[in-house]
Amino acid sequence: MLIDSHCHLDADEFAADRDAVHAAALADGIARMVVPSVDIGNFPAVRDCVARYPGCVAAYGIHPLYVARAKEGDLAVLRRWLAAERPVAVGEIGLDHSLADADWRRQEFFFVEQLKLAREFGLPVLLHTRRAIDAALKQLRRIFGHGGAPGGIAHAFNGSRQQAEEFIKLGFVLGFGGAMTFSGSTRIRHLAATLPDSAIVLETDAPDIPPAWLGGARNTPAELARIAAVLADLRGLPVEAVASLTTENVRRALPRLFSTEDSGAG
Repeated sequence: MLIDSHCHLDADEFAADRDAVHAAALADGIARMVVPSVDIGNFPAVRDCVARYPGCVAAYGIHPLYVARAKEGDLAVLRRWLAAERPVAVGEIGLDHSLADADWRRQEFFFVEQLKLAREFGLPVLLHTRRAIDAALKQLRRIFGHGGAPGGIAHAFNGSRQQAEEFIKLGFVLGFGGAMTFSGSTRIRHLAATLPDSAIVLETDAPDIPPAWLGGARNTPAELARIAAVLADLRGLPVEAVASLTTENVRRALPRLFSTEDSGAG
């Protein structure tokens, strides 16, 4: 059994063949797919997606690259959805410093307010931290204190060993996916090979971050099985062992993942 800890199955890129994409993932042993939102406009699409497709579970949040069009009132909308829908996490939230013209202060405001909502609802978070890992860690420590963070997943982790260890201290696991499959991704591959067994989860971020063998084509959750095989090779483990340990890590990071009461638990 495998779990795709980050997959945008609701995305427009799957509009033409979403049923087939989902079926292929199940056929390849993907038992759960975590579907995070990016802004309040796609909350209903995420809810409908997880209601329709067995094995899919929802997370709700406002992505840092979408805060430019968000309003402060959107946080109240998010709060209502967290209360009504019982998602597995608050996400996808975080900071993204990859664009020089982005409003980083506005990103920080929405990130902090969503961390407060995670604290209020006792939910883990799905973190986006592109070129902003230290800034995100700073806010996690400020809001929760050392050791008091809600935990969750640092999605598409691409930081240093020291930064990885700081996330682990705060109760997070680290997401590895398509980027790990490129031979030139030496830092990511070294981390994937050497971090503690308890620190790693698998993800696709489909339709984004396609693995090396897709040549830049659309990514799908079915690719997770082959991504798991890459991780197994890097760690010198049987793929069954990698499936078992990463599944257990997601279960620990997202305690609602297999709750039959959760919307979309299938």
